[in-house]
Amino acid sequence: MFQSVPLWYDYIKFVQENDPSVCECSPVGVSKARNLFERALTAAGLHVTEGKKIWEAYREFEQAIYQTIDASDDATKDKQVQRIRNIFHRQLSIPLVDMESTLGAYKAWEAEQGTSQDVESCDVGKSFPHVATAYEKALDMYNARVNFEQQISRQDLSDTERLQQYMIYLKFEHSVGDPARIQVLYERAITDFPISSDLWLDYTRYMDKTLKAGDVVKDVHSRATKNCPWLGELWARYLLCLERGHSSESEICSVFEKSLHCTFSTFEEYLDLFLARVDGLRRRISFAGGLEVSSDYQHIRETFQRASDYLAPHLKNTDGLVRLYAYWARLESKLAKDIVSARGVWESLLKISGSMLEAWQSYIAMEIELGHIREARSIYKRCYSKRFPGPGSEEVCNSWLRFEREYGTLEDFDHALQKVMPRLEELQLFTLQQESRTADQKDINIRKNDREKRKSGADITDEESPAKRRKDALQITKKSYMKDKGQVQNAAELRKSGDKKTKIGDGMDQEEIKGSASDTKSKAYTDQCTAFISNLDLKANNHHIREFFSDVSGVGEIRILRDKFTGKSRGLAYVDFIDDAHLAAAVAKNKLMLLGKKLSIARSDPRKGRKESMGHSDHAESVSRSTSRGSTASQKSNYSTSKERVEQVQLTGKNTFARPRSLKPLGWDANKPRTNEAEDEKPKSNDEFRQLFLKK
Repeated sequence: MFQSVPLWYDYIKFVQENDPSVCECSPVGVSKARNLFERALTAAGLHVTEGKKIWEAYREFEQAIYQTIDASDDATKDKQVQRIRNIFHRQLSIPLVDMESTLGAYKAWEAEQGTSQDVESCDVGKSFPHVATAYEKALDMYNARVNFEQQISRQDLSDTERLQQYMIYLKFEHSVGDPARIQVLYERAITDFPISSDLWLDYTRYMDKTLKAGDVVKDVHSRATKNCPWLGELWARYLLCLERGHSSESEICSVFEKSLHCTFSTFEEYLDLFLARVDGLRRRISFAGGLEVSSDYQHIRETFQRASDYLAPHLKNTDGLVRLYAYWARLESKLAKDIVSARGVWESLLKISGSMLEAWQSYIAMEIELGHIREARSIYKRCYSKRFPGPGSEEVCNSWLRFEREYGTLEDFDHALQKVMPRLEELQLFTLQQESRTADQKDINIRKNDREKRKSGADITDEESPAKRRKDALQITKKSYMKDKGQVQNAAELRKSGDKKTKIGDGMDQEEIKGSASDTKSKAYTDQCTAFISNLDLKANNHHIREFFSDVSGVGEIRILRDKFTGKSRGLAYVDFIDDAHLAAAVAKNKLMLLGKKLSIARSDPRKGRKESMGHSDHAESVSRSTSRGSTASQKSNYSTSKERVEQVQLTGKNTFARPRSLKPLGWDANKPRTNEAEDEKPKSNDEFRQLFLKK
C-alpha cells in the first residue's frame, strides 16, 4: 500500500458516514474511529503539504463528540476538551503547511473555552509555554523544508530530475536524523516512483539499519520485491529480514521459491540468493543445539544441488562457481562431518572447471586444513602438468615445492623437484618464445605505423603543392593529345581495312571515356536501331532518359557524350533500341520536353554520316565532334588535315592495288585501239594478271 493522504481522508469519511456505530457515537464506534485516525496520522500525518487534512478531520470528529456530551456531565466535557487541546498541541508541534492559520484556530477555540477574553488577548506562550516552544521549533523546521517541497512539486521537471530532487531531500532528512520523517519522505518518493530500484534499495537498507525487524520492515521488503521483482538483492534482503523476524520456515521457503521464478539480469544474482538461503539454513542448524543430517542438513544439501544444477552451465570457469562449491565442501566436512562427500563435491567441480587453478588450490587447501597431507600431495601430482592460463602453471609447480618443504620429507622434496624442474624449464622456454613473438609483432606494428605516417604526410604535401598540381595537369593534357592522335591514325587504318565501314567514336558512353585507349580505338557501333538525342539538359543522366522512353520500352544501351577533361555532359546522347518499331516510336517523341528542355530526336545513320561531308548536316557534325571531343582547336585542325590525306586514297574492290594515275598497268598496249578508256584504265585483279602471263 502506497502513502496517499486523499485516500486516507476518503476512507475516514466513508467510515464516518456508513458505519452505524460511528454515526451513533457509541463507545465502540468512537474507539474504532479514533484508532482509524491514529493509523492515518502515523501513515500520513507528517506529510508537509497534505497532512493537515487528516489533523483537521480528527479535530472536527472530536469536537462533534463534544457536542453530544450532556451539559451537566462536567467531568466528561473537561476530558473531551483536554483531548481536543492535545490534538491541537500535537499538530502545532509538527512542521506542516499553513501553520499560522492552525495557530489562529487554536486561539479561537481556547477563547471559546473561556481561557481568554478574545482571540487577540490569548497568549499561548503564557498559558502553554511548552506549546509555544514546540510551535516555534516546528515553524523553523517548516521554513527549512519549504524549498525542498517546492522543488519536488515543480511540474516542469522530468522524472529523472524529480527523483534527483527527492534524493537531495532525503539526504537532508538523513542529516536531521528523524526516523519517522525519513520514512514518510521515503513513502512519498516511492508513491511517485514505484519502480525505482535505487530508491527501493535505499529504503530497505535504511529500514534494516534502523528498525531491523518488525511488521513494518517486513511490509517494506514485501512491497519492494513486488514492485521490483527483477532485482535479486531485494529478494536476498527480504530473506534476511524474515530470518531476523523469526519467521516460520514455511514462510521463508515460500519467499525463496518465489524469488527463483523471477528473471534477473545476471546469474550471479541467483547465486547470491542460493547462498543467502543456505546461510539461513546453516544458522538454524548451528544454533539449534544439535544436528540431524538425515533431516535438517538434507535441506542444505538439496539447496546446493539445485544451485549446482542450475548455475554450473552458466558460471563455468568463474570465481562464483568455485565459491559455491567451496562453501558446499566446507559444510560437508565441518557441519556434516562427511569428508567423502566433501571430496565428491570437489571432484564434481574439477569435472566442470578443471582448467581453473583456484579450484585445485581450494581443494588442496581443504586437505591441508584437515591434515590429509598424502591426499594433498596426490592432488599436486594430478595438476602440476596441466596448463593454466597466465602464470598459473608456474605457480602450481612452485606451490608444490613449497608444500613439500613445509610438510614432506627430503625424499618427497627430491621427487617433487625431479618432476617439477623439467616442467618449469619448458614453461620458461615457452614464456621466452611468447615474449619474443610479442616484441617482434610490436616492432612490426611500429614500422607499419611509421610507414603509414610517412605516406599520409606525403599525400598532404602533394595536395598542398601548387607546382605538383600544375605538373600533373600538364601530363594529363599531353596524354590526352597522344590519345586523340592515335584515334585519328586508327581511323585511317580502319578505312584501309576493307569496304565494311565503321564509325569511330559514334555513341561512346561514359564507360568508354573512362576506359583504356585500346578499347576506345577498337570500339565501333554498327547497330542501326539507334536514336541520336541533342539539346539534353546537362544534369540529365541514364535514369532520366530511360524514364523518358518508358512508354516506348525496348530501350537498350544509353550513351551520354561527355567532355574528356571535365567529365561533364555535352548535351548529346545515343540510345539503342531492340528493333525498328521501338526506334520509330522513340523518334516520334521529337520536340518533347525533358527536364525543362525540348529534345531533338533523330535516327542515327553511321553510313550516311561518312558519305556526307563534314558540316553539311547537324548529325554529321555531331559525329565529328564525338570523334574529336575533348580536343583543343589545334587538335581538331590536325585531325581535319589527316582526314583529307586519307580521302585522297581510293579503295575499291577486293585484292586490288592502289596505283598512281601516271603509271600504266601491266599488259598495256599502246597500239591497241582504245575503245573504252574507262575500261582500259580499270585496275586488273590477280587472276587477270595471271591469265595475261599465261597467254604470253
